[in-house]
Amino acid sequence: MNNGKNLKAVAYGEVLWDVFENEKKIGGAPLNVALRMKTFGCEVAMISCVGKDKDGEAIINQVKSLGLETDAIIKSEDFPTGLVNVTLNERGSASYEIAYPSAWDKIVLNDLAKNLVSEADVLIYGSLICRDQVSRQALEELLLMDVYKVFDVNLRKPHYSYEILIQLMNSANFIKFNDEELLEIAAEMHSPFESLEENMLFFAEKTKATAMCVTKGKHGAILLWEGQIYKNEGYPVRVSDTVGAGDSFLAALITSLLTGKAPQTAIDFACAIGALVAEAPGANPDISLSAIENLMAKVKV
Repeated sequence: MNNGKNLKAVAYGEVLWDVFENEKKIGGAPLNVALRMKTFGCEVAMISCVGKDKDGEAIINQVKSLGLETDAIIKSEDFPTGLVNVTLNERGSASYEIAYPSAWDKIVLNDLAKNLVSEADVLIYGSLICRDQVSRQALEELLLMDVYKVFDVNLRKPHYSYEILIQLMNSANFIKFNDEELLEIAAEMHSPFESLEENMLFFAEKTKATAMCVTKGKHGAILLWEGQIYKNEGYPVRVSDTVGAGDSFLAALITSLLTGKAPQTAIDFACAIGALVAEAPGANPDISLSAIENLMAKVKV
């Protein structure tokens, strides 16, 4: 598996319980990214907030057992640990009902959190965390720091505004969208283009981001890296659910790119992991290197 042993990462944002019909599992996009990066050998810390309740205690215990630094996950006296009701359609695609307000809406930075980011190689953040002013202000403070910034666009209606999205894009070195998100924001920014590739170049010109990727579900992904476009057309799997597939894709892609892997190798590897996560239930299934290699080998000509 890609070796991120010397890569220090900090994920900022929501930690919560994804509540399915018959069970609940830890989740939140930045936490999912962090957990997958940890499996690649990265040193990873999480900045967030949980409630002083059983759900919060359970999240911290589980995340700590999986090897993440949890000292920057603060505890709120006033707000409960986040819950998201997940509904899956017949194709396994998820829709989300996100409780508000939750503890992760009220992240306040402590010195430990600031120090973690100041010493990190990469900071991962998303758009959902900005639905509340408290957590948004904390993020804005972190975005002033000198660290490679990865913005995971994660549009969940009604929890976003285009004004804030554009600010977050302008703060990023790297942006991840899915295809629907990219086209929605492109239309809002009055892009004259229709294709994903043209709109990626449009965003690169209009923002400060120098790199980005777009996921296309079962049809793979597109990467813009150092001015070049790279593509993967996807790997065929039987989808269980799509929860967390994009998060694991991003974790694999960023770890690969920032540890010097070739861009085409990075996007191929990331698409394989995203497909395998979609094939398994939940956001954070165990994925072996042999399973990744076997899937990649199946589609080689």
